[in-house]
Amino acid sequence: MINRVTKKLEDALLDWDMMMKSSGDEGADNAERFEMHFYEFIDELKVWFKSLQQPPITMKEAEDLSEIKDIMERLPAPLELNFYNELELIVEGIDQVRYD
Repeated sequence: MINRVTKKLEDALLDWDMMMKSSGDEGADNAERFEMHFYEFIDELKVWFKSLQQPPITMKEAEDLSEIKDIMERLPAPLELNFYNELELIVEGIDQVRYD
């Protein structure tokens, strides 16, 4: 299951790279695609997290998971806070409604 999370992360990171290299209308398209893939990654992470035999109940426990550490190492610095906020919602069991 973590492989699906990793695939979604790779999609988002590819879009991030494209977004950073583009501008104008192309940049806007890449930004929309990045946002879509980032939240698909978060949704897949949530499914994986809930499938754990004993999901972490604190942020510290979640951050100590090797899979989460691997994700954090791969994220560009500007995305770390967004990821951390999303992870916190997952740990707390809060389902956030997104309006796109």
